[in-house]
Amino acid sequence: MISLSIADGIAEVVLNAPSKLNSLDEQALRDLSQAYDDAAAAASRGEVRALLLRGEGRAFCAGRDIAGVTPENDDAEAYLGGLVQPLLQKMASFPAPTFAAAQGACLGVGLGLLLATDVVYVAENAKFGSPFAKLGATLDSGGHWYFTERLGMHRTLDLIYTAELMSGAEAVAQGMFSRAMPGDELLESTRLIVSRVATGATGAFKASKELVAHIRDQRLGLWASMKEENAEQARLCKSEDYAEGFRAFQEKREPNFKG
Repeated sequence: MISLSIADGIAEVVLNAPSKLNSLDEQALRDLSQAYDDAAAAASRGEVRALLLRGEGRAFCAGRDIAGVTPENDDAEAYLGGLVQPLLQKMASFPAPTFAAAQGACLGVGLGLLLATDVVYVAENAKFGSPFAKLGATLDSGGHWYFTERLGMHRTLDLIYTAELMSGAEAVAQGMFSRAMPGDELLESTRLIVSRVATGATGAFKASKELVAHIRDQRLGLWASMKEENAEQARLCKSEDYAEGFRAFQEKREPNFKG
C-alpha cells in the first residue's frame, strides 16, 4: 500500500489504500519507513532534491488501522514508541525539502505524518482534530505538542474533549499548516511548487531546515539563532550553488543550481 517513485529530482511517496482511508497498520509503517530510507539513499546520490507525500483517494490518512486490534492485547507503546515515533523522526530529518498534500481525514498517525513534514498544503475541506474521545484513547503522534504550540491550551483541550474536527481552511487560518486550496487543485498545485523547489539550492534549503528545527527543539533566542545563521552562511559561501547564485544575479539570468 506504500509506493515510491523517483523522477526529475522528486521522490513521491504515496499511501495507496483508499478503501480503508489509507489507515496504517504495523507493516504499512515499516513499508513507509523503507520508502523514506530508499528516497534518502537516492538523495545522497543527488537523485532526489525534494520529496512529496500524499494519500490516494478521498482521505490523506485516517490514522492507525485498528480493524484487527484487540484492545486487551494491544501494545500501544510498541506501536507508537517502537514504530510511529522513529518513523516520524526519520521523516523530519529527511535530507531535502519535504512537502505533503493532504485531503479528507488527517487524523492520529496521519496527522503525525504531516507534523513530520516540512511544508503541508491541505484541501479546504480536509479534517483535523482528535476523534479519540469516542475510543477512550488520547491524541498521539505528537499531536498534543503541536496543537498546544499552535492553538494554545484552551483550544487544544476543547478539540480533545469534544472530538470536533477543524477543516483545512480553519487549520491554516489558525497557523497549523501553510496553505489551503480547493481539493481539485491541491495535488497539481503542490506538484508544481515541489518541482520548482527541486531545482533550487538544496544545500541552502537543508541549512534552513536544520536551523528551524534547532529553533523549535532547543528554543533558540534571536542571538543564538543568528550565530547559527552566520555559521551556515559561511559554510554555504564555499559551495558551487552559492557561487552560481551570485553569478546569475550579476549576469541578470536565472541560476542553474546543482543541489
